[in-house]
Amino acid sequence: MDFKTINMFPIREYLAGLNIHPAKDRGYYGMYHSPFREDNDASMKVDYNKNLWIDYGANEGGTLIDLVMRIENCSNGEAIRSLEQHLSRTPSFSFHGNTIPNRKEAEQKPESAIKITGITPLNSPALINYLQKRCVNLDIASEHCKEVHYLANDKPYYAIGFQNDAGGWALRNEHFKGCIMSMGATFFDTGSEENCQLFEGFMDFLSYLTMKGSKTPQEDCIVLSSTVNLAKVKNQLSTYPKIYAFLDNDEAGKQAVQNLHSVCKEVIDQSVHYANHKDLNDYLCSRSAPKQVVIKKPGRGLRM
Repeated sequence: MDFKTINMFPIREYLAGLNIHPAKDRGYYGMYHSPFREDNDASMKVDYNKNLWIDYGANEGGTLIDLVMRIENCSNGEAIRSLEQHLSRTPSFSFHGNTIPNRKEAEQKPESAIKITGITPLNSPALINYLQKRCVNLDIASEHCKEVHYLANDKPYYAIGFQNDAGGWALRNEHFKGCIMSMGATFFDTGSEENCQLFEGFMDFLSYLTMKGSKTPQEDCIVLSSTVNLAKVKNQLSTYPKIYAFLDNDEAGKQAVQNLHSVCKEVIDQSVHYANHKDLNDYLCSRSAPKQVVIKKPGRGLRM
């Protein structure tokens, strides 16, 4: 069976086979409790028409194969074999005319069924408009992001892309937020050894630079892209005597701050300065026009 055929099987039906059902069903999409992490808010969306999923809490998304890889914590080839077994027990799904790749062929396939078709500087009016709505400085965004064009289920899409150190991309546009190719963190080494600024997502990182009025960070920074990547950078964070944490005001963000205390004696939770907002970008947007949020001197609020 080829990859395109496998990804045609409805994600909704696959999850139902695992006794996982939407907490909210809107007809053309459903909101689920994430099956691979604690999720009290039902923050995983399954688009029934596009047959794609997005976990807003983990900043991940993709096709059915990507979902199985995440749920079963397995490789691309292992996910395909698991799905072949699952679909072979589904009478309504036809295998006619499809060939099953052997083990070697399956293992040689990329780890994501979403394919990048082009990477360019940011120039799409829709993406630029989205950044303006998020009150992010366009010059700063262009310094750190690209415009990524990709295919999902053979349909073309494009988004703002922020590359991580593993070569993967965190993608964001007005309708999608996820990671493709490889999920990981991004480290900015400025030579500073005194402290590290930790951001949950790249939009928060761009928001911080916008408020600071600087194209590049002046102190070491790590952008997680998801709190699930915290374990991957704990050793790196342990080398700093002080960590400034700019994480989301949700359960995952609070838990991550608590976990930081095991690797650093002094962890300063910056979310107290945007306590009434979802995250740092939401705080930036609440302050209206970008010209009103540029901070030139350190104050008693957000540390610069």
